[in-house]
Amino acid sequence: CALIHLEQLWNENRLTVEGKNLHEKVHEVDSESRGNVRIVRGLRLRSFQMGLSGIADVVEFREALPFPVEYKRGKPKPDICDKVQLCAQTFCLEEMTGETVAEGAIFYGKPRRRLLVDISEELRASTKAATLQLHALLASGTTPHAAYEKKCKNCSLFDLCLPETAGAGKSARRYLGQMLKE
Repeated sequence: CALIHLEQLWNENRLTVEGKNLHEKVHEVDSESRGNVRIVRGLRLRSFQMGLSGIADVVEFREALPFPVEYKRGKPKPDICDKVQLCAQTFCLEEMTGETVAEGAIFYGKPRRRLLVDISEELRASTKAATLQLHALLASGTTPHAAYEKKCKNCSLFDLCLPETAGAGKSARRYLGQMLKE
């Protein structure tokens, strides 16, 4: 987030291109109705209360109640990051429509299946906490130290971030000081 929004850095790789292609396919078709379900693609979202804005991949309006569907190119992740993104969309939809969003779905491209997501109080709390962290990060204007994880190798920003070289606890000042001592 900091690299993209504070440092204004971006880099494409195979995974980001595949994701972009998936989203373009989702947004290719205009809105449509199927029975009593109105399907809207590429819906712009905002929440003044949470300080969020974005574009929903798909929102299905079932008897006027919004049901967000987020598209991901891969498979379900072991953490809740995708669910938090979906929940952030529900905050926007709730503020925009005045309706409570109880559930949504994430469509994963690898298994080609939807994962139904309950927008629970626990998920809402996690999403609010992540939103507060996001706003604090952006307000600080400071990019945090990188923390290397296994998933870093697949990141399009790996060569810009350099998590193994410039990660937490590593300092150019300390490195240069050590080199001068030697």
